[in-house]
Amino acid sequence: MEKYRILIAGCGDVGSALGVLLARRHCVYGLRRSTDKLPQQLLPISADLSDPGTLQDLPAIDILVYCAAPRRGDSGAYTATYLQGYRNLLAALPQTPVHVFFTSSTSVYAQNEHQWVDEQSATTSSSEKAQIMLAAEHQVLASPCGATVVRFSGIYGPQRLHLLNQVLAGKALLAKPLQYSNRIHRDDCAGVLEHLINTVAKGDCIAPMYLASDCKPTPISEVMDWLARQTRTEVHKLKSVRSIPSKRCDNSLLIACGYQFKYADYRAGYQEIIEQLQLD
Repeated sequence: MEKYRILIAGCGDVGSALGVLLARRHCVYGLRRSTDKLPQQLLPISADLSDPGTLQDLPAIDILVYCAAPRRGDSGAYTATYLQGYRNLLAALPQTPVHVFFTSSTSVYAQNEHQWVDEQSATTSSSEKAQIMLAAEHQVLASPCGATVVRFSGIYGPQRLHLLNQVLAGKALLAKPLQYSNRIHRDDCAGVLEHLINTVAKGDCIAPMYLASDCKPTPISEVMDWLARQTRTEVHKLKSVRSIPSKRCDNSLLIACGYQFKYADYRAGYQEIIEQLQLD
């Protein structure tokens, strides 16, 4: 396997976990505004992707992983991060990478009848943020090098406990209306990207698009009920007030390329988190 110089841009929770994995075989740089929280295995680069003036003297790299996230949730921040930030970085690099990876989201799907979606399914979400994300995907796939987009479903993990905290606060959702939940553990997000990068490093081909979600889409009410039982929490059932599309994510293409999930479903992932919280 070839040893690569890899830059992880927007090196937060997922990027840091990825960097630790990759540093076992490759030279890895982590770029973020403040580098004090970067793992020690990564070479730090302090820069702001939205400010070209900070993107100076960047190293020559083979692989770019663009996993930046906006500081705010408005469309302007989305545009600055996913569209302009990527253009700023690519222009600042001293040479074009061999391959670029871009982390996207399953929010680009609008299917709402519990149907299965995959990489070929229509992306018809009308939300402005989803449209910006799709434009960012198209921009990356048009890069003058190899490019792959990875659409992650809802990410959870040791630093992403929103759903578990809702349950611990005594809240859960009614079974109706039916609302499917698609999730992936933070460590599998990192694992998917590591697997794809190492596949490229071996000289093998990969697809331009992967949908990355665990192997068991589940109604969110079932997930919350299970969390309540595991934590012995009494919950009050509420009707969902959020209008989120209900779909089921098909990860067959990812499985076919050889990736093996560390946490194949929410039970495996959350059980470890709950046990750790109880120890703490």
